[in-house]
Amino acid sequence: MTATDSDPRGAQTRLVLPDFCEGPAVLAIVLIAELVAIIFAVSRQALHKNFWIDLASSSLFLLWIGLVSAAVLCRSRLWLQQMPATRASMIAIGLLVATVGIVSELVYQVGNAWNPANLDSSLVFPDSHAAFLLRNMVVGFIVSALALRYFYVSAEWKRSIEMEALARIRALQARIRPHFLFNSMNTIAALTRSNPGRAEQAVEDLADLFRASLAEADTMIALRDEVDIARTHQRIEQLRLGARLTVQWDLEGLPMNAPVPSLIVQPLLENAVYHGIEMLPAGGTVYITGRLSDREIQIEVRNPIPGASGYGEREGNRMALENIRQRLELAWPGRARIETRQDGTEFSARLIFPYAEKNEGDDG
Repeated sequence: MTATDSDPRGAQTRLVLPDFCEGPAVLAIVLIAELVAIIFAVSRQALHKNFWIDLASSSLFLLWIGLVSAAVLCRSRLWLQQMPATRASMIAIGLLVATVGIVSELVYQVGNAWNPANLDSSLVFPDSHAAFLLRNMVVGFIVSALALRYFYVSAEWKRSIEMEALARIRALQARIRPHFLFNSMNTIAALTRSNPGRAEQAVEDLADLFRASLAEADTMIALRDEVDIARTHQRIEQLRLGARLTVQWDLEGLPMNAPVPSLIVQPLLENAVYHGIEMLPAGGTVYITGRLSDREIQIEVRNPIPGASGYGEREGNRMALENIRQRLELAWPGRARIETRQDGTEFSARLIFPYAEKNEGDDG
């Protein structure tokens, strides 16, 4: 849900409303109505002693207003969000005030017609027509204006956080390690005469990596494409490190069509090589494994590291991990994470994120 929608001319802000057709929004309205009814009943006890009757009548009245208002906003939400915010807000407030007025009038008319014996109807139904309608519509106007303002501010706040996170990710994403670029170009230059075919393949692989790095930060791609990007990086590093680098892949149990944010596996492999394998004279093996468990995809990258401590706190490694963490949070707020562990001379980073339901049919 975004706070603004701009037309091609860069125009005006749009009104943002929750989806009142969904259960959570309706439940929130029911709870708020009941809370307000309790407050009203308690505040009026200085005037009379019929607390439970007052609470029941207030609850029923406010619930009807809340549910009818939710239905009105549910039906008109898409229509309102196509208008500029000012006009849409005025129309929404008008609809809500009219809803309050109609429900209040119905309640008054029912109370006027229903007058059973041995019951003081004034305990349940209002006895002053004009005052009852005017009071409810004024309160409805105030509450509607405050609620719409709250929705707008809340959406703007959420949008601001998302834009800040995207800006950070784009800044990190645009940061291409100079050592990798220089090493790759030197390798390609050395291959140009000795093995032109491999040099051409290396240029194409490098171009593919740059293309993936410059894609939109919030782009979702298939897991198989993300794995292909990581394998492309492996091929480039393999040209330089030769037998010192071995990568063992074990992702057979994963649904390769699952949507994932771009560049979440490749940076882990790059870190494993730059901060691990390159530091070891004899090189080593990077293990990339994955499994699907309880509707969650888990991908782990393990690599050997020098005996010195502080591997996980190195600036480049820490920035890459934070970049991936922000990507996961943007894609699945509160439902995805990255776990790291350093055990002696081995470091591991594990990605954990949901498997999207829409892709269940194809577990290729």
